[in-house]
Amino acid sequence: MTGDLPRRASAEFLGTAFLLATIIGSGIMAQRLAGGNLALALLGNTLPTGAMLVVLILIFGPVSGAHLNPAVSLVAALPRALSWPDAAAYAIAQVCGGLVGAWAAHAMFELPLWQVSMTVRGGLGQWLAEFVATFGLMLTILGCNAAAGTAVAYAVGLYITAAYWFTASTSFANPAVTIARSMSDTFAGIAPSGIAAFIICQFAGAVAAHAIAPRFWPHRDAS
Repeated sequence: MTGDLPRRASAEFLGTAFLLATIIGSGIMAQRLAGGNLALALLGNTLPTGAMLVVLILIFGPVSGAHLNPAVSLVAALPRALSWPDAAAYAIAQVCGGLVGAWAAHAMFELPLWQVSMTVRGGLGQWLAEFVATFGLMLTILGCNAAAGTAVAYAVGLYITAAYWFTASTSFANPAVTIARSMSDTFAGIAPSGIAAFIICQFAGAVAAHAIAPRFWPHRDAS
């Protein structure tokens, strides 16, 4: 990972903006084209998201690590692979980038920029799904960094593509994504009332993965 903090934080901002523009924009497009078929709409939302993650990690990984996710930055900071001030700067850049990406998607589809989602997502099953989704995402990252570093972009893209379908919550697995999606009353949205529980479960899943990872990869690279 190279570059000073402003450069790295800018990469996190821009990468997360593109990620949210993809999540929300593909959700809008999928819903418009699916003719009411929710399974087809979800597929249309899933494939671009997984593909974009691969691209973003490949291009921004050498600059900032391409965390694009405060939970990833937290796990990098726990073993001091990333300093706590840098992790905080990353998280701020990620949240701000996510919001800009959401607004960009709205603008591209000629929707009101300022929206608040009305889609209620909550309950034990959804919360467990967010824990599992983030736990698995972090194991994917930590495992690849330890054993197959060049594969991490592809592994993350494939994992999120799969997790959209095997988790009840469709795998947000990212606090910045959760916040930004609450500001979009579209296919990918989440009502603000669900944010706190989702984020708590996401951080819990990330910390659990960090705790168990040394059993499998004692000398892993947490960055």
